[in-house]
Amino acid sequence: MSLNDWLLALHLLSGFALTAAIVLFWVAIVAIRRTDRPEQVVAAARLLPVGSVVVIVGSLGVVIFGIWLAIALDGVEVWNGWVIAAIILWAVGTETGRRSDPEFAPCVNRAKELVAAGQTEPDARLAELARTQKGLLLHTIATVAILLILVDMIWKPGA
Repeated sequence: MSLNDWLLALHLLSGFALTAAIVLFWVAIVAIRRTDRPEQVVAAARLLPVGSVVVIVGSLGVVIFGIWLAIALDGVEVWNGWVIAAIILWAVGTETGRRSDPEFAPCVNRAKELVAAGQTEPDARLAELARTQKGLLLHTIATVAILLILVDMIWKPGA
């Protein structure tokens, strides 16, 4: 296998990791939004640290190996329109994804406080925090940006 083959494989694996992390966050968000019980929120929140690590590794791998590939491959340049579009979408996706995390943090923190206090009954404030519209919107934008990157990588518009 050549270096370019390895770069492509690592780029694709990073893309799969990033996509898997987005799906994992959706699972956690849906689980948290569907409950008002502190122990269920805490249980769903256990997924978040794993997703955070995977999204960091996937995000960095995608952009690093992708740019490296654009430089290394004949016929592909970093200034090609579809490459620039992918980089812009990557920036939008990673930044909106990063900004969605603090929107859900108050909910998780409240759930942990309630569990530590021994309260297991439904909590109206917890339910309100779990249903943050801003967090949902930001994660939706991140998801759409990542999906558009996949479309961009497959069809390479303008190439």
